[in-house]
Amino acid sequence: MPDPVPGPAGSGPVALLGPADVRALAGRLGLRPARRLGQNFVIDPGTIRRIVALAGPLDGEAVLEVGPGLGSLTLGLVAAARSVVAVEVDPVLAAALPATVARRAGPLAGRLTVVNADALRLPAVPGEPPGVLVANLPYNVAVPVLLRLLGAMPSLRRGLVMVQAEVADRICAPPGSRVYGVPSVKVAWHASARRAGAVSRTVFWPAPNVDSALVELTRRTPPRGGPGREAVFAVVDAAFAQRRKTLRAALAPLAGSAAAAERLLRGAGVDPSLRGEAIGLEQYVRIAAAASAAAMIES
Repeated sequence: MPDPVPGPAGSGPVALLGPADVRALAGRLGLRPARRLGQNFVIDPGTIRRIVALAGPLDGEAVLEVGPGLGSLTLGLVAAARSVVAVEVDPVLAAALPATVARRAGPLAGRLTVVNADALRLPAVPGEPPGVLVANLPYNVAVPVLLRLLGAMPSLRRGLVMVQAEVADRICAPPGSRVYGVPSVKVAWHASARRAGAVSRTVFWPAPNVDSALVELTRRTPPRGGPGREAVFAVVDAAFAQRRKTLRAALAPLAGSAAAAERLLRGAGVDPSLRGEAIGLEQYVRIAAAASAAAMIES
């Protein structure tokens, strides 16, 4: 039986997908979920309602969804948002999604635009620039996709994404945490991030071998008047290339020598004996600024 969720006044209910619906759709499409694409489809309408509620309020919003798959989350979003752009890399799924939404959401299907594209190579989306990202991100590319979208689409003010639980921990980790690393710092350049709840593996088909978590994102203004993102990210990558090394040793290749790295770090007010996981975005910006200034002086 369809599991309806109320639509806007006068639109009628939207029938969310349950376990039997998802398997039937996959069967009609001859679909075997691909591990290489991170395809795990949500089969629990309650989880969809929860995600839409946590992402809200969405009325009046232009929403971006990545990896809609068979449309489980898409149906919940078209019932709540003014417009939805769904970016799907699989051409079979992208072609089938509009018909699924038309059957189960009625007139609200007009709110949906489907783009068959790789989100890692997506410069923009058609129509109004999206203000909110709501997505069940494929496990295998979750962080690269998130960074790509935050970097390419400054219109995104906030988001709620579902990712592997360990990835969520890394994204939200503060300096000094055991799991703090490159994703933590790079996401922090664009947005503040916090865990918004856990998601059991049992709500997916096929069930993954790991649990998931929801991450809430709120856009922040990148540091101004200093080095750009690429310069800061180069320092971050170098600092974490070998986690056990001190910053003095880890940044030596970037600076030209360990002695030069130490001078840069001291000039930035950062202890050279610290490791990369001990400092935050502000310190990485200062290091990149010192490195840029040194390069300008040498030239």
